[in-house]
Amino acid sequence: FTSCCPGWVDYAEKRYHDILPHLSSTKSPQQIQGAITKTYWAEQMKLEPKKIFHLSIMPCTAKAWEARRNDTMKVSNAADIDMVITTRELGMLLRQSGIDFASLPDSTVDSPLGPYSGAGTIFGATGGVMEAAVRTAYAVTEKKELGDLNFMPARGLDAVKEAKLTLGGKEVRIAIVHQLGNVDAVVQKVRSALAAGKEPPWHFVEIMACPGG
Repeated sequence: FTSCCPGWVDYAEKRYHDILPHLSSTKSPQQIQGAITKTYWAEQMKLEPKKIFHLSIMPCTAKAWEARRNDTMKVSNAADIDMVITTRELGMLLRQSGIDFASLPDSTVDSPLGPYSGAGTIFGATGGVMEAAVRTAYAVTEKKELGDLNFMPARGLDAVKEAKLTLGGKEVRIAIVHQLGNVDAVVQKVRSALAAGKEPPWHFVEIMACPGG
């Protein structure tokens, strides 16, 4: 199960203790960037981590909770992320400051850690976490680009889409589900398979707490 959605992680910690060992141990992009900024980038720029103020702008209100949830969010002696504001709050600040965002001149994207990838670009869309990981794994394993992934609605499950692909000579079944009200049916299917000693219906599941992902 993916772990980049803090709403889903909090929900899992409260309801699905047996599923926690199956959560990805990878931090979310927000926390990874914060950790790299306060360690590697700080070292490259010869800056003290505590003198760096890292502001994260996210559409998700739960990202503020994620940034301060516990000490694992502190790779250096300082918090990886110092403050989180939502995109709505950014819009309010722009309007209050009299800034017309649409009329601002175009500029190039900062690349403090090098060029960003196509997988990184699609990460922010629904199903993007899954697709970015799968496409990267496929490119590394198969030494070629993965074609289109054909996600189809999962039979009998609301708001769940699934797909299959061949990776390393094996069939890999993946699924994406959004909105926490739809998660229980997915978890129960996985639980039932594991309890029966069978292979779960999916090898990799992306879960997003919000409707629409």
